[in-house]
Amino acid sequence: MEHIVIIGNGISGVTAARHIRKLSDKKITIISSETEHFFSRTALMYVYMGHMKFENTKPYEDWFWDKNRIALKKALVKSIDSNNKQLLLSNDERFSYDKLIIATGSKPNKFGWPGQDLKGVIGMYHKQDLENLEKYAPNNKECKRAVIVGGGLIGIELAEMLHSRNVPVTFLVREDSFWNGVLPQEESEMINKEIIDNHIDLRLGVNLKEIKADASGKVKSIVIAETGEEIECNVVGLTAGVSPNINFVKDSAIETNRGVLVNRFLETNTKDVYAIGDCAEQKVAIDQRRPIEAVWYTGRMMGETLAQTICGKKTAYKPGHWFNSAKFIDIEYQTYGWVWAKPRENEARFFWQHKDGKKAIHVNFDKNTREFIGINTFGIRMRHEFFDKVLTEKKEVEYVLKNLANANFDPEFYKQHEQEIISKFNKENNTSIKAEKKSWSLIFNRS
Repeated sequence: MEHIVIIGNGISGVTAARHIRKLSDKKITIISSETEHFFSRTALMYVYMGHMKFENTKPYEDWFWDKNRIALKKALVKSIDSNNKQLLLSNDERFSYDKLIIATGSKPNKFGWPGQDLKGVIGMYHKQDLENLEKYAPNNKECKRAVIVGGGLIGIELAEMLHSRNVPVTFLVREDSFWNGVLPQEESEMINKEIIDNHIDLRLGVNLKEIKADASGKVKSIVIAETGEEIECNVVGLTAGVSPNINFVKDSAIETNRGVLVNRFLETNTKDVYAIGDCAEQKVAIDQRRPIEAVWYTGRMMGETLAQTICGKKTAYKPGHWFNSAKFIDIEYQTYGWVWAKPRENEARFFWQHKDGKKAIHVNFDKNTREFIGINTFGIRMRHEFFDKVLTEKKEVEYVLKNLANANFDPEFYKQHEQEIISKFNKENNTSIKAEKKSWSLIFNRS
């Protein structure tokens, strides 16, 4: 019986295993050194904040794996011998496979800072990070201050987590405005204000120089590179982005760059070896997407796609239109299509912000053809089906603005402000569009 071995028990690896089982009777083994059972990484913050227990983060009961004949092996893979189709484990055991799926996800970036491996220096990516957070920052008595280094989505999640336990937080962001490499200026400034309003000490345009230790080897303080200022703290969160977790692949015959290089079928250069999820890098980027996408839903889609190929129906990975969502403390964020930090030469923008400063939409469109390119929304929940449809059909921006009520999860909010939004768009674009009535067929893509 053909043996499928999957390294990594995150969303991509587990999705591949589940769908291979649905489609076949192949032998399946998942190897992971992190935890025995799959859990939702995005839920770790809610465990620390007291909203749920860790056992509630497991989507499947512990009996699920035996029932579905998916073997779980807790082990660390040291290297891959693809010539003999074997894995070398940390205990020197050799483990054989017929087909191998690498799904090892990401690891936090470290840039050689002095003290970066001290006790009390953590990431926020793995179950072990949660355990260390509980150990070093259980409350504001044990942890007098935490310093977070890196202004991405995980950094702001960690800031919110610590803030929920009243631990004072200093947030070091090297950019001159939060996440402004991704967000346009208006949205970035909105998030700056949200962070500061939550009594988080936001330091923009600064870099970490070093982390200092006390006599027992624990974090004592950090030093800011630009000013030399020393800030006393007990915990340092390193959230300056992530990199593919593929060190164990580097000495094999499998081709790598930043990630494990794959084609559209998620195949590596080595026969019967595949890579999916955060650790996979497309040799040729798909559309405007980055070659590596550390996003939950793309990992799931890759797992589903590869299962088809493994089970005899060779299928290309087609992720469709870009979308993502996140939460900046109390402000929900969604993006559909493309809204770059700065518009490109052929692009024009429309921005509307609610007077409370916590709700906004930013629309990107082609100034020549008027084609809708993308939208960012803050504090307003929109429907994926609507934007997937208008992006596929290449609708004009006027069509999208007229039909925003069909995209909005909160029609009462939109009804209250639609006149203001439409009037502002008309004034800026010399148009005279009027809002259309709500149509369920537009929302759910039915004709």
